[in-house]
Amino acid sequence: MLTKKDEELIAAATNAISQRYRNDWQEVGAAMRTRDGRIVTGVNIDAYIGRNAICAEAIAIGRAITETGDHGIESIVAVRHPKPGEPGNIAVVSPCGTCRELIHDYDAKAKVIVPDDGRAPKVVTIGELLPNKYRRGNE
Repeated sequence: MLTKKDEELIAAATNAISQRYRNDWQEVGAAMRTRDGRIVTGVNIDAYIGRNAICAEAIAIGRAITETGDHGIESIVAVRHPKPGEPGNIAVVSPCGTCRELIHDYDAKAKVIVPDDGRAPKVVTIGELLPNKYRRGNE
């Protein structure tokens, strides 16, 4: 069951993409709560060449580091805005594999809000989403 803080994070991500949505350019919004309690948002940056695109979660993490100096992630969520004519509403989505790696790198204890098979979103740890994480050397 989601807490009030989880709902607040989903609302912040929803607000970010609602204000910045551009079809085929900005479709995903993210919000993260830093370990010191601040909420930082981001939207994805798409590109004509897909490998140049940057996910909303990465933007939020970068903003948190730059603007607050806090490298810790208490919790993070991403939401996707439907395309024009597509059914549905803005909804929670799971982070991609690259974002799972990035979230884990910056805070191995981070919580992530993810969809739950048509039910209300749920909270999991990044370790649950990324078991057996690659580590360099003896880390």
